[in-house]
Amino acid sequence: MGNKGRNVLRKPWGQGAVRGAVGAMAMTGMRQLEVGMGAIERTPPEALLREGVPAILRSVPKHRRVAAIELMHWGYGAVAGSVYALAPAAFRRHWLSGPLYGVLIWGAFEFGLAPLLGLAHAHGPRFQERTALLIDHALFGVVVGEPPRTAGADPKGKKKNQDRGAHDD
Repeated sequence: MGNKGRNVLRKPWGQGAVRGAVGAMAMTGMRQLEVGMGAIERTPPEALLREGVPAILRSVPKHRRVAAIELMHWGYGAVAGSVYALAPAAFRRHWLSGPLYGVLIWGAFEFGLAPLLGLAHAHGPRFQERTALLIDHALFGVVVGEPPRTAGADPKGKKKNQDRGAHDD
């Protein structure tokens, strides 16, 4: 067996895919709360599959559809995370870049894809729902974004004063 696929997680896009999938999973938890509180009725991935491309959902056995919707959402998250990881480093270094990216994804769905596919989700006043979805997309961006620098580390990850034998006592 070769070593070709073994280093995927060392690649920026591979790390971004993992962060994106985990970010989508975090959104799933947030959305359970939002549905339970009555802030949203149906999640965007569910609306997309039920209304936008119903043939895909019909091809999945009924007892597996909830799982299929979730897996598709995690897949979207992985792709979005990979794209973020390929953005210029100067953009990704800023602590707000991840949440901003999440909000941009939300806006692209809300004001681009949903109306284009004619989803019911795109019509009518939905301030509470849109706010809830904006927040969970910002959460996605926090997970996908560049991890914050730790105190005492320079941008290359070395501890300050490392060469002089300093200790953090």
